[in-house]
Amino acid sequence: ARNGKTGLQAATDGDHDLVLLDLMLPGIDGFDVAAALRDRVEIPILIVSARHDDEDKIRGLGLGADDYITKPFSPSELVARVKTNIERYRRLTSRHRSSPVAGAEGSLPVDAARELAAGPVTIDLASLRVACRGREVVLTAKELAILRLLMENPDTVLTKDDIYGRVWGEAHFGDMSTVTVHIRRLREKLEEDPGRPTLIETVWGLGYRFNAT
Repeated sequence: ARNGKTGLQAATDGDHDLVLLDLMLPGIDGFDVAAALRDRVEIPILIVSARHDDEDKIRGLGLGADDYITKPFSPSELVARVKTNIERYRRLTSRHRSSPVAGAEGSLPVDAARELAAGPVTIDLASLRVACRGREVVLTAKELAILRLLMENPDTVLTKDDIYGRVWGEAHFGDMSTVTVHIRRLREKLEEDPGRPTLIETVWGLGYRFNAT
């Protein structure tokens, strides 16, 4: 598309599997396009940008983008990221249509409990609503997938490779800073003091652990 406006219209009017979105667009910038797209479509949004700052990644992913790849990158990496995002989206939508229970990679079987609880956090596996300390918390699809993965493995250290491989589906091509950004966003939404997290703990040099006590 020539600009953000025509790109937004093309993405919402057509039948697409994924949106590749550059942040540097004339007219409506990529951040505004991402926010508008997420309100209208559920397909994966993959941001492609020369911006390397974590704040840009936090903003883009926080607006609902599913992945963020920084330039320069190899064509094979881009193809791999596109394929894994599309394949994972198709698996999730297929699972959600065939069962009232849907969620992260490695999800619970159909006849499992309809609620996942660990510490002060609960996930209703039918509605995919999340509550923390009795307050409903709105998460993006990737944030929910990461949270569910951590809660299904309480008090267990998961590396960034583990998380990326389970949630995005292809650890080899993954940008591990994407995991860091999503963890930061989860802490902002769940922790009483995000600067001193007690739920999603960092195990330095290893990864992250969900504290269920």
